[in-house]
Amino acid sequence: MFRWMPKTLTPSDCGPRLVGTWSFALAAIESAWSTLLGSNSSDVDRVAGASDSRSCLLDAIEAACQHADLDPGVDSVGLGGLPDSSGRMSLDGAIMESPARFAGVAALRRHLHPVSVARLVMERTEHTLLCGADADEFADRHASVARELLSDDARSVYEQWEASRREGSAGPIDQGKDGSLLGLRPVDPGLGADSAGKLFRPNTGREGAAPAGHDTIGVLGRDLAGNLAAGCSTSGLPFKVPGRVGDSPIAGHGLFVQPEVGSATATGTGELISGICASFVAVETLRRGGTLLDAVLEVMLRVDELGPLRPHHQVGVIVMDALGNVASGAYRPGFLIATRDEGGGRVSGPDLVHRPEDDELPESARDGLAKNDGHETKEAR
Repeated sequence: MFRWMPKTLTPSDCGPRLVGTWSFALAAIESAWSTLLGSNSSDVDRVAGASDSRSCLLDAIEAACQHADLDPGVDSVGLGGLPDSSGRMSLDGAIMESPARFAGVAALRRHLHPVSVARLVMERTEHTLLCGADADEFADRHASVARELLSDDARSVYEQWEASRREGSAGPIDQGKDGSLLGLRPVDPGLGADSAGKLFRPNTGREGAAPAGHDTIGVLGRDLAGNLAAGCSTSGLPFKVPGRVGDSPIAGHGLFVQPEVGSATATGTGELISGICASFVAVETLRRGGTLLDAVLEVMLRVDELGPLRPHHQVGVIVMDALGNVASGAYRPGFLIATRDEGGGRVSGPDLVHRPEDDELPESARDGLAKNDGHETKEAR
């Protein structure tokens, strides 16, 4: 069950590193690699200038998330994401350096880059979380450019979903008789698949992507000076109840950073992740003397304690210690991570899969992801 290969690293072994959730994150962290290194500084300068180094690290985290936001082939972030059940887009995100220095934004409807807006909140206010129209207005005041977030493709998918919902029948987006969106567990097809970036299996067969899905990009970074940072960006659950916020913009849930200890980011079913404060649990395990594998396993055991899970539920976590060592795990198969370091970029499976036997297609015809989509069902009407 465990595929953990321990390796003891010393500070001299570890250089700068970016790690992201899901295979589509590789392009994002590759695009941010030169930003992390700093285009006009030598290695010596970067070590000496800790403040400049931290700035480059935050720039890199932000750049990686922006890259994913702009990728229409990613069905869970930014322009590729799907709207809520009212047909409107909303985006969440966060950025974090430490428990004293972090911020998140939730339910942005007019600004594409939630991590960038969150960074403005972190650097220009004493607050840690803004939401809704006021978060958009804050971004306006700080010269962020507003734009339409709903793409033509996403609008078309929504219209098909809405039509099938009104008819009370299954449509191109799976829908239950009670009006609920039927869930599919995110399964990463890898970079070689045409559906890379779309994480959800269809009801029949294991190839290709389901026509709807949700998840997030979480990025952990470490610079040459040993500074740590993290960021998350997501469009959230498709066709969610308007106003729903998951784990991504909340410190301790979607991401957590404790300087000189480690960092973590979580992905999957946001309600589960928030219920156990997954990223905090992982870093706190390190702080109390646990290994990286201990930290990953502790998250999975906490998920077990939530009780019986539906077949589509998934939790993935990546944990980085202060030296840059990384471990990752998933509750069920289907999770991949992307890494960029001085050895190059690569995609790999998690070190631990807690329930490797859960490799069948989720029983999405029986277990809905949401109890309802915020509308009355045909029968109720």
